[in-house]
Amino acid sequence: MKVRLMAISDRKKRQMDLGPRLNRIGQGLRRAIDDEVRALGLTDATWRPLFHLGRLGDGLKQKDLAEALMIEGPSLVPLLDNLEANGLVERVESPDDRRCKLIQMTPAGEKAYRQTMDIAGKIFTRVMRQVSDEEVAICHSVFDRLEEALVNLKANERKQGARAAE
Repeated sequence: MKVRLMAISDRKKRQMDLGPRLNRIGQGLRRAIDDEVRALGLTDATWRPLFHLGRLGDGLKQKDLAEALMIEGPSLVPLLDNLEANGLVERVESPDDRRCKLIQMTPAGEKAYRQTMDIAGKIFTRVMRQVSDEEVAICHSVFDRLEEALVNLKANERKQGARAAE
């Protein structure tokens, strides 16, 4: 049985290809960093949580770190157990909510984070060599609008779901 493909405009094709291309670029950058930090004894499961802790600020709630890593909270627990066992992070009680644990980098974790950032910076410099500052600014502007549209889309879905439940 032959599948009949719908005719899609060039504009629509380019729009639909954007997500897969962004994903390939992100995965490629992640693999390049992963390949280089392996020499430091770091894996994807160690450097990525440290990267996000450093980027978002030390003392992050577990749920916020899970969200940054795009994983479910329960999937984060074994990663944190491993990081803690290796002396890279520690879980501390939140001063605002004793039930909540905050994740903080230890001095060894901060060193691994700095090393990872140095490696990532060199990779980004090589990859972005042919991209102007103006082009990067345009990309950020587009990404900001796409992220906002996705937030609005999610909010509208919740509203429609609430109305349907009434």
